[in-house]
Amino acid sequence: MNKVKKIFIYTQIILLFLLFTQPLQAIALGSKSNKDEPIKQLTTEEEAYQIITGHPKVNPLADEEDLKRIEARENAELENTGWFWQRKNKPKETKEVVEQPAQEKEVKAGWFSKKKKKDQAEPIQEEDSTQPQEPTTQYYNEPTPSKSTSPDQKMVYIKNIEITGNKLISTETLINKMGMRPGDMYSRDIVQQNLKAIYDMGYFTEKIRAIPIIHDDTSITIRISVEENIPITGFTIDGNNSVPSEEINAVLMPLLNQPQNLVVMNETLEKVHELYGSKGYILARVKSVLDDPDGVVNIEVDEGIIKSINVEGNKKTKDFVVKRNILLEEGGAYNETLLKQDLMRLYATQAFKDVTRTIEQDQDEPDKYNITIQLEEQRTGTISVGGGVDTATGLFGTASFGDNNFLGRGQRLQANFMAGTGTIMSDDSMLNRATWQAELSFFEPVLMGTDNSFLAKAFFRDFASYQIPLAIERRYGFDTIISRQFKTYKNLTGSFGLGGEQIKVKEGDAKQIADLYAANGIPISERAKQLEGGFFINLSPSLVFDTRDNIIAPRTGTVASVRFDQAVGLSDFGSTHGKLMGSLKQYIPIPHTKKAAISLAAKAGSRLYGEMPEVLAYRLGGPYSIRGFKMSAVGTGQGFVSGSAELLLPLPFIDGREKLKFLENVRFTVFADAGKIFDESITDKIYDRPLHAITTGVGLKVFIPGVGPLSIDYGFPLTNPGRNASKSGTFTFSAGDMY
Repeated sequence: MNKVKKIFIYTQIILLFLLFTQPLQAIALGSKSNKDEPIKQLTTEEEAYQIITGHPKVNPLADEEDLKRIEARENAELENTGWFWQRKNKPKETKEVVEQPAQEKEVKAGWFSKKKKKDQAEPIQEEDSTQPQEPTTQYYNEPTPSKSTSPDQKMVYIKNIEITGNKLISTETLINKMGMRPGDMYSRDIVQQNLKAIYDMGYFTEKIRAIPIIHDDTSITIRISVEENIPITGFTIDGNNSVPSEEINAVLMPLLNQPQNLVVMNETLEKVHELYGSKGYILARVKSVLDDPDGVVNIEVDEGIIKSINVEGNKKTKDFVVKRNILLEEGGAYNETLLKQDLMRLYATQAFKDVTRTIEQDQDEPDKYNITIQLEEQRTGTISVGGGVDTATGLFGTASFGDNNFLGRGQRLQANFMAGTGTIMSDDSMLNRATWQAELSFFEPVLMGTDNSFLAKAFFRDFASYQIPLAIERRYGFDTIISRQFKTYKNLTGSFGLGGEQIKVKEGDAKQIADLYAANGIPISERAKQLEGGFFINLSPSLVFDTRDNIIAPRTGTVASVRFDQAVGLSDFGSTHGKLMGSLKQYIPIPHTKKAAISLAAKAGSRLYGEMPEVLAYRLGGPYSIRGFKMSAVGTGQGFVSGSAELLLPLPFIDGREKLKFLENVRFTVFADAGKIFDESITDKIYDRPLHAITTGVGLKVFIPGVGPLSIDYGFPLTNPGRNASKSGTFTFSAGDMY
């Protein structure tokens, strides 16, 4: 009997020994357990559980139908993102049987984990698996025994981590993605989390598994096996008519020769969308993405095609006037940048108070859009009476009639009349005489259906001469100008002018002129040359480059111009001449301010050939050239060069106040002007003009739409002003820009 008891006790000891000395079981993600596997040599944790408790341990399992439903839901959600990654000829999953290494003990088990979006589903175990429920999370190096060890048993640590199956994604990348490292305590939770982290990278199929292999010193090596997705071998792009394939391929190129990855692909397609958006194609989207078995990815782009463009709200304005300002075309891709330019052109006609647009998806063809331009017309006919002050015309009054949408055809008709007291604050070289001016102009923005504009005007002027001392000028004639904006260079405009002008100069004070000529030793016969006028035909080609951000009150940009004038003297061919003039002005915003800016300007002109009468000579001095001097007080001659620097600041303590909005276009200015005259005239000798000058001063500018800046400035000469100029400076008044 004692012998039987000893046998029974020895048997229990052997069973307990076998229970607590089993190798750690294998953990697998996405590979099925093999029911037909040979009889296991060692007792599993589930069997030990049954021996101790008397009943098997049960796991929540998912059947094949559950897995299919989860996969269908994920695919539906991905399709709703706008890019559906459809696999062609997806390889069928096959069961894998892990061979038992001869020198190492393994315990096989595993569960299947579907890739989840955000944090939808926990890893799902296979129905035929006998795995225990997933253990709670263990932290690295936490001295908590796993479920397969007793509290008295030594903790198991990771000796090494091996990764196999990765060809394109480096082992270093995978190791960095995982949290566990050699030396960490082994935990099934941590291994499961690391497998999920690898899978969530998106480069691998669901056939990811980890096999812990026990060593004699009870440490383990974790062998992780992965299977990469099919690598991307190339791209085909269809539907891109507005953005070249080369630019799209440049965005996609980082994906080439990398395993297919849904997450990275969607991120890259978003960059394609941003590429289109940066060019104004805000309705463009990637319609579909398909991959071939050979790894070629086929991308189809929907650029947002316009089906129709409709116009609403124009009662007076003709439809063709509106549509000729809209460059977007039906059948082309919608471009927000181009449409904004179209709306700006409609505003520029001055026929509309408000211009908006709506975009609607077409009901019959959802891939196309209908654009509606909604207009609110304004009164375009005006009759006005006004007045003001200007250095050149003195106190003046004006009367005008105009229509900026003449007959609803987008044409402009304008008639102006002005009468002034004459030049104010001038020196004794100018007569105190009234000024009379009249002008009739007509503007056609689209000449005969072309991209050319046409301006014609007739004029009459009678005033005290700025050029010839103590003389009266009378000019009348016509000008026609054809202008065209270059399509290749949007900021460049070319024009050609053809005009005729009759210039008459008559004596204003013969006695005083005779005294001046005698006092300076100049023969009175030279006076006849000063009074030369005549009838001239003028041919004037010109170029203007303009990148200003705002025509009314610019802060940034450049405006440059060059003009050649060929004057043919019909009454005296000897007065035929040619001259060239150019100007450049740069606006520079002051950092950390909203309205302050600096403007730098330069201007120069010269007679190139022929004899240019003094009445047509260049002049410096006054509000449009060198402030701080009276009209022409620096000099007149056959050539000149001048420059200006100006600081424009919003009014301190006033700007930005809600009740003083009208002051938003007012600027306080600090300036410096300089210039020099070449080939002096007789007038320069008579009045001892300095021919060069440098001034500085302050002023106020009021920017008025349609008129330009109205300025009042006080300039102080820094150089010798000459015998007849004020050494303490002077005020000047002007309407319009000086360059």
